[in-house]
Amino acid sequence: MTQKKTSMNKDRLNQIVTEARRNQELREQSYRGQALKMYPWVCGRCAREFDHKNLNELTVHHKDHDHDNNPPDGSNWELLCLYCHDNEHSKYEQMRFGSLQPGKSSAPAATHNPFADLKTLLNKK
Repeated sequence: MTQKKTSMNKDRLNQIVTEARRNQELREQSYRGQALKMYPWVCGRCAREFDHKNLNELTVHHKDHDHDNNPPDGSNWELLCLYCHDNEHSKYEQMRFGSLQPGKSSAPAATHNPFADLKTLLNKK
């Protein structure tokens, strides 16, 4: 291998490491980075635990649904897994558009019984 090629590889490697460090610093300054430092890596609803391998499945949920409200003490944040976070936003959208009343069930009572005529059908045979 030539000296020039080795030097280019080292320069490229140094560039990659520098960029990775800069990206890490930016992430740590974000509210997600702050929340991950502040709270244990556990879903606040289902208590699923996370580690470095699956940390990308843990999200920061804004309790008041305002993504611009990021107090430094983290009082508006909670860590939720993807599934619980999606469920939380679904409930919020249902309440926002009036299909879910606070304190009431989200699904209307079922009135159709698919087996209502089963006895009469069996008796005819």
